[in-house]
Amino acid sequence: MTVIISATELHRRFPRFRVLDVRWALGAPDGRPAYLSGHLPGAVHVDLEAHLAGPRGPGDGRHPLPGLDAVQSALRGWGVNVGDQVVVYDDSGNLAAARAWWVLRDAGIDVRLLDGGLAAWVAGGFPVERGDVVPTPGDVVVSENRLARITTDEAATWPARGVLLDARAGERYRGEVEPVDPGAGHVPGAVSAPTGENLAPDGTFLAAPELARRFAVLGVTPGKPVAVYCGSGVTAAHTVAALAIAGIDAALYPGSWSQWSSDPDRPVEVGA
Repeated sequence: MTVIISATELHRRFPRFRVLDVRWALGAPDGRPAYLSGHLPGAVHVDLEAHLAGPRGPGDGRHPLPGLDAVQSALRGWGVNVGDQVVVYDDSGNLAAARAWWVLRDAGIDVRLLDGGLAAWVAGGFPVERGDVVPTPGDVVVSENRLARITTDEAATWPARGVLLDARAGERYRGEVEPVDPGAGHVPGAVSAPTGENLAPDGTFLAAPELARRFAVLGVTPGKPVAVYCGSGVTAAHTVAALAIAGIDAALYPGSWSQWSSDPDRPVEVGA
């Protein structure tokens, strides 16, 4: 599975890809102003809240996965056609773009993350453009459930048979702070694996051998099932991507801590 593409390689092969700008951050979900101020040539803006999450029902996490019809409609609106290769990026080390990577790959799309995001593109001396891009609607047809996911009940029993990684910041895992969800702490038996530690200082992913060593220290060994959660299933996709770079298949817990902590009957652990 090819997960990432470098800025240099993307520039060399640029006309071959449909490029999507997925800027979003917790507390600053509207990435459109940043997109309009400068983006990769031809890149189409993607609203994570509107297009990469579905309607929230009782007991759901903050960002439920979108339905298949909604994903296909969004892709066509972004101008994606049958057979297109897609590149997604953001300006935060792909912490948001990884959600698009997961959703699109799950739907059968050939998609890659721009390694290092917008910063890597600019550092390479490649051009950016301002303003909006309104593409001609595409005709892509998607498929369903290409990637593994787990439910809340499965997350509860996962540590007994595999490794459940918590991709949030360490202080949230330990229960010292909780800025958005109902309670602080983590799923019992989960292992702290902050998403930012997937990245080198320049915002690119660590090399595959380094990622493999990182996850081995966290208990990820050959043949042991791995699943990942975060606050709402967004940045956990980044760790699923990092595991894929290291050659490890992992499942996503889409509801993540926001779903788990909303159920008062679910146990909570705190501390390291």
